[in-house]
Amino acid sequence: MSARITIVDESASGKVLHEFFLELLGETISARQVIEQRVKAEVDRCNSGSRTGVFQGLVQPTDTEVALNGYALRQAKLLDADAQCSMALRAFESNGFLLLVGERQIESLDELIPLTAETRVSFVKLVPLVGG
Repeated sequence: MSARITIVDESASGKVLHEFFLELLGETISARQVIEQRVKAEVDRCNSGSRTGVFQGLVQPTDTEVALNGYALRQAKLLDADAQCSMALRAFESNGFLLLVGERQIESLDELIPLTAETRVSFVKLVPLVGG
């Protein structure tokens, strides 16, 4: 079975920042696999694109600077999907972002997510408080 799920980046206030679709196989998928599939799609899009110098993705690649709507690449280079996946998984485990399926927060990388045409996975990046 194949499902086209909606991936959404949201601010902490619930504002939708970015939205796209992923085509996934199976009836369920782990949170780890959703994160990895999302990151690999972003890296593939960046590596096959025009290399405009800005990467729009879940985690900041090394040797980049924060820019408006993404991360500015200091030099045109191919991104390493495995390295980006590792950073994203570590960010999830250290509360760098929340993962929500509908209204339910995913707590573990091994938690299973049912795949349907209505599945909506939200990534909410958390910003550390200044001085805390």
